[in-house]
Amino acid sequence: MRIRDALESDAEALASVTSRPEDVVRNMIHDRSVRVAVEAAGDSDTAGDSDDTEEVVCGFVAFDVRGDTVHVTDFDGNGSTIERLFEEPRRFARREEMGVEVVVPNDEATGEVIEASGFESAGRGPRFEGRRTTRYRIEFGELDGRKNE
Repeated sequence: MRIRDALESDAEALASVTSRPEDVVRNMIHDRSVRVAVEAAGDSDTAGDSDDTEEVVCGFVAFDVRGDTVHVTDFDGNGSTIERLFEEPRRFARREEMGVEVVVPNDEATGEVIEASGFESAGRGPRFEGRRTTRYRIEFGELDGRKNE
């Protein structure tokens, strides 16, 4: 798996994952920093030949900056993919000396993945589509605590 900037050509795959219209996803790609996790389709031996190999999107993270905080605005993927993807907003925040925040619907599995990515619960978040949410945050000073970055 490799992480790269999202391209406009990724809009169809991301629209499918998020159940959003393709034009909405295309706008997200243009308006935010979006990274995708991709894997080579088919034989893993050809993964180095990026010109000849079709890539399959297996996850993404979108983030932007407001004030002195990097806000993760959307993400999808399995647990280990999300952990890898969350390294991107963390890396950006570390360079810019900012904290990172994400608000997610209350879900034990999602909360565990977010916490495994180094976030700590910062309390209740706003209701989203009638569901309760939790706000997770990493302060700038805590960003260096992760290994492999």
